[in-house]
Amino acid sequence: MQEHTLKTWPNYFDAVKRGEKTFEVRRDDRGFQKGAVLVLQRTRTDKPYEVEYDYHGKVAHAVRKRITYVLTGGQFGIEPGYVVLGLADE
Repeated sequence: MQEHTLKTWPNYFDAVKRGEKTFEVRRDDRGFQKGAVLVLQRTRTDKPYEVEYDYHGKVAHAVRKRITYVLTGGQFGIEPGYVVLGLADE
């Protein structure tokens, strides 16, 4: 099974972790497919392109989600080259 590790800005990461956000919008540059796993890593609030690490050098915040649906761009107002990914607990 394919696994994709992605950096995620704090407000979006937190909403996914709470279960409020059950989808992810991403550039379709990885060949996302139904059944693959996303490992979302929370980025720093002060530096949104850097992942947060704990004192042991491990990623401080991450969640694993399975892709349940892939809606490709070029339709329904979604820009071509992007996808909307339905997410569920692994």
